[in-house]
Amino acid sequence: MLSRVAERIYWSARYIERVENIARLVSVYDNMLYDLPKGVDISWYNLVEINGSTELFHERYKVQDEKNVLKFMLEDATNSSSMLSSIKMVRENIRTTRDVVPEATWELINELDIYARQNIKKGINRSDRHTFLNRIIEGCQTINGLLAGTMSRDATWQFVLLGRNVERSDMTTRVLDAAVSLMLQHQEEERLALAQVLWSKVLKSQGAYLNYRRTVRTSISGAKVAKFLLNDPYFPRSVSFCFSEMLVAVNKLPHGESVLDSLKVLKEMDFEVTTSDDLDEEFRNYLNELQIGIIQLSSNITESWFSFDKEGEAA
Repeated sequence: MLSRVAERIYWSARYIERVENIARLVSVYDNMLYDLPKGVDISWYNLVEINGSTELFHERYKVQDEKNVLKFMLEDATNSSSMLSSIKMVRENIRTTRDVVPEATWELINELDIYARQNIKKGINRSDRHTFLNRIIEGCQTINGLLAGTMSRDATWQFVLLGRNVERSDMTTRVLDAAVSLMLQHQEEERLALAQVLWSKVLKSQGAYLNYRRTVRTSISGAKVAKFLLNDPYFPRSVSFCFSEMLVAVNKLPHGESVLDSLKVLKEMDFEVTTSDDLDEEFRNYLNELQIGIIQLSSNITESWFSFDKEGEAA
């Protein structure tokens, strides 16, 4: 398998996951703002902070309001992580690797691209926002379902797994970090009211609400949500599950020693969360270390398989 093909498959999987994550975040955040108790104020700008794009946002916009944040997150062509930019990158990567993915993948990504571009104003202007975002999520899930159901479990599939789970684990840590940051910004009385809404929305942003209920079988609290999203061995978006999936993929590919080392370091990192009081700045530092580790992991993936000549073999 050529390194350039492996790289494009890897990034296709990452960008598909990124598109779905953006749509999920905006949809759940929109719902959360309507459900907040009186006196608790949360800004749309938090979505920019979750994605680590504050510097770029300030280069483009002066006002941190809902419309500007959603333009930046969903439409802005200068933001390489915006939803439309990410769909464009999926389309370009699939276009150049059509011979190694299911035939219908190209048709599905084109349909998603056309729908997103033609209806993007619905997502920004609230008109049918949830219908629009749900259609985007369903489009991503359809593509992922096609890949999962029809691809051979060869090297191509392993790079799909790597890309998807790098992106998922990174987003899960960012969502948790943002939630803890919001809690710490409010006084104790406000935290109690905010917690009743926030942690259920965190679960819903990851599609984890029902799985949490079935697994944990107790009321929702910050500590239990954090432990579930970090350590649950069976939920596909938990950090632990993502690392385990990547370990399986790397073990089926050659030249992955440095990637295995990074994954082993990440899996050994731990932070004991007993009560919601443990979700403090020290916990945020732990999440930051995880994010740094995931960045290093991504770098090692690039060095191990994508840093060859254009005709070099990746796997």
